[in-house]
Amino acid sequence: MHDLIILGGGPAGLTATIYALRKHLDVLLIAKDIGGKTNFRLDVPNIERHLVINGEETVNRFASEIEYLDFARVMENVTQVEALADGYGVRTGNGQSYETRALIVATGANAKRLGVPGETEFIMRGLCYSALSYASLFVERETVVIGDNDLALRAVAELARVAAHVTLIAPTHGQLDTPLGERVDALPNVVILEDYHVESVRGDKYARSIVVKHDGATREVYADAFFVELGLLPNSNLVAGLVKRDAEGRIQIDARNRTSAQGLFAAGDVTNVYAEQVLIAIGEGAKAALSAYEYLLEHPVDKRELAVEEWR
Repeated sequence: MHDLIILGGGPAGLTATIYALRKHLDVLLIAKDIGGKTNFRLDVPNIERHLVINGEETVNRFASEIEYLDFARVMENVTQVEALADGYGVRTGNGQSYETRALIVATGANAKRLGVPGETEFIMRGLCYSALSYASLFVERETVVIGDNDLALRAVAELARVAAHVTLIAPTHGQLDTPLGERVDALPNVVILEDYHVESVRGDKYARSIVVKHDGATREVYADAFFVELGLLPNSNLVAGLVKRDAEGRIQIDARNRTSAQGLFAAGDVTNVYAEQVLIAIGEGAKAALSAYEYLLEHPVDKRELAVEEWR
């Protein structure tokens, strides 16, 4: 039985794994890939990305370290998580089963897609799903945000601080009546196209425009970048029956990344933590690992197992 199993190879999961290794825990990282959302970088013409501080460099260093530690990682999808008398059992897609005293879920979240022609072709080439991550790059640029929820409104507010112009494509009235919605509507460089629906994404090497429809008529909106902010789908179904989740399916955690289940911790975008950012996920992963370590120190184990650990 492992001391700790970590699910997810993104910023939170990688950080948690490195911290656990440095605490000399018997840790196993199980993930379908290494790097998570940092593997997807927005590419747009004439943008100097090196001018922006981000967490990719840190994540890449952690990823490089993990890639050399074959004993500490399993590159597989997780298909089942179950509670055991003294911990948790994890089953992977290749039929293997693993047991652990403590578990960290850092499986991230997926952005809701538009589901229109051209979207897949231009993902991260002028079209992406996190305006807050890239807003500072678009000084005096033309930008578009698609969505009508709180996430979309925050994205517009962030972009409007630096961009020359922001067009909000709002499929419904959504949260436009909220204080944030009213604030966004009053910004001089923001135009809201309410009840407009995206029909397709067009471009060459990069996304250059979107076709939107309103009352049966279509028009084309051009911009330097397009941000889809329809919301996130947390990858939390694996532990749906084990922990408390909020209305959006995010795992509820406390300040120490503890869930409602003993010995089960969570970190990153799969949780209800504020802001889905790489740097925040790195910190949350570190906290989760330290909390799991403290839990294991107080967790009773068989004296024969302690003797084996001392001998090692």
